[in-house]
Amino acid sequence: MSLINDDMQDLLLHYCDPENELLQRIDRETNLKVLMPRMLSGHYQGRVLSMLSKMIVPERILEIGTFTGYATLCLAEGLSENGTIFTLDINEELEEMVRANFAQSSYNDKIRYILGHAADTINSLDEVFDLVFIDADKKNNGVYYDLIFDRVRSGGLIIVDNVLWSGKVLNKEQDKDTRNITNFNDKVATDQRVEKLILPVRDGLFIIRKK
Repeated sequence: MSLINDDMQDLLLHYCDPENELLQRIDRETNLKVLMPRMLSGHYQGRVLSMLSKMIVPERILEIGTFTGYATLCLAEGLSENGTIFTLDINEELEEMVRANFAQSSYNDKIRYILGHAADTINSLDEVFDLVFIDADKKNNGVYYDLIFDRVRSGGLIIVDNVLWSGKVLNKEQDKDTRNITNFNDKVATDQRVEKLILPVRDGLFIIRKK
């Protein structure tokens, strides 16, 4: 899913902070035990998420799509002293692994892991968020974006993963999944309420700042 070659990826990893032991273990066990392990954010993208979180020191983070908890822990690194990250997922089969991963982290008390349909859960949360990370079913990117927009403070960040879709967004003829990604990207590009740019990190991170 990376848009750069292996040599450049190795160089980037050389010049960024290392993963801690827990993140290394989550990466390893996800690749060994979980279907579609490529969904994991991984070392470099994890450091990008951590850096962005630390730059704004959020009090409230919302993550849509937990998977095995790797990105959750990276985002949690930037939380304020009294901060909380709400992370939403629908996959009950991973619950035991995810809760075990969180339990081994110093951020465990700051994490609210909620299972269920994200759209229903979002509507039940009475929070204003400083940072939102959308990394779930891509066909609903636009739905999640609309649901959370009024719940993000002015100056807050919305980060959306996989917006370059392995480069398929460049294709003139696109399959349904790729069209969904392109349509979402176009939606954000024309949204005058935000400032935005895409970072070519891994599979593309849309960084969106609410005005």
